[in-house]
Amino acid sequence: MTLASPIDAAPAAAHRQPLKIGIVSPYGYPHPGGVNQHVGHLHEGLRERGHDVWIITSKYGKQRESEGHIIRLGTGWAFPANGSVGRVTLGLRFKRQAREVLEAHRFDILHFHEPFVPFLSPTVLDASETVNVATFHAFGGFSPSYWIGSKFAGRLAGLLHGRIAVSGAARHFIDRYFPGDYRIIPNGVEIEKFAEAQPYEELRDGTLNILFVGRFEERKGLIHLLKAYHRLRKRKVDARLLVIGDGPKRREYKRYVGLRGIRDVEFLGRVSDEEKVRYFASADIYCAPNTGQESFGIVLLEAMAAGVPIVASDIHGFKRVVERNVQGILVEPRNPRALAAALYTLARDPELRHDMGEAGRERAPEFSWDRVTERIVDYYYEVRERVLVSGR
Repeated sequence: MTLASPIDAAPAAAHRQPLKIGIVSPYGYPHPGGVNQHVGHLHEGLRERGHDVWIITSKYGKQRESEGHIIRLGTGWAFPANGSVGRVTLGLRFKRQAREVLEAHRFDILHFHEPFVPFLSPTVLDASETVNVATFHAFGGFSPSYWIGSKFAGRLAGLLHGRIAVSGAARHFIDRYFPGDYRIIPNGVEIEKFAEAQPYEELRDGTLNILFVGRFEERKGLIHLLKAYHRLRKRKVDARLLVIGDGPKRREYKRYVGLRGIRDVEFLGRVSDEEKVRYFASADIYCAPNTGQESFGIVLLEAMAAGVPIVASDIHGFKRVVERNVQGILVEPRNPRALAAALYTLARDPELRHDMGEAGRERAPEFSWDRVTERIVDYYYEVRERVLVSGR
């Protein structure tokens, strides 16, 4: 695999014409999730820069077929995939609808997020007659669906003029099935929002607050954190575990806590973005006990922007975000004993918590949405110029 060249040769912003951009998300925007969070921030940042930006996505439940700059084609359905929940778009008319939308809008750029997720993204890509850029977010082990897809989707992959991966892990994963040139442009974080948030006063009572944010499923690893927290309480650490999220294992996790009489575990359910930011501001430690199959870890950026030290699993998608023993402590995945030891180390050392939190604040601006969006815009113009010159 040959890496793409740096963005030094991108045209100067002063000589650029605004673009009409279609962002394609197969995940039913604005349905909660990391990809749609990325899409939302990118949409906002591009519009702030004067571009005409539309989101093309699928319809879930009672969502409208279109609203504002959101166009919905087909109907999305959820299914288990990669230790989480996957999505697939189906419909009797959305192939024709896709052609009609593209013909009506005449986009300069179509930006696909996970372009091979069936069937919305491949359908729009197949109908496209413009410059096609894709971002790949996923990471995992061997993927039967990608392996099968690589045998049949080669022609579609050939329609991509530019490819972005959110991390080295994501690039390594997709390059196994669709080799090519990938530009690494990471996910972003709202620096000011997290840096300026106010904590909940009732949580600043001297008790150590450990925060978890994630879906209640196997690969997010909450069960390992619950076991580690149980060990921590047995060591007489005055702590409180704040758990934000929901999912299929909710009853199992609550049952685990109840049967063992583990004190001060607060299951907060789903919260608004504003509430989540305040919980980060209230946290003394952020814990990410994920078991694997993570390409990046947006929650780690959020913790860093909030100045919260981190204890996280030592997995590929995390180790390029959190520097070992700088912004946090990395431990072996699925190891509650190691997780408890790391939490105990930070719980007993306020100065270390402070230093790691400040190191996170210093690193977080590298991932600001302003900087990430600018890099993506540079890449749009770079790819578009290459296509125009080549005549492809």
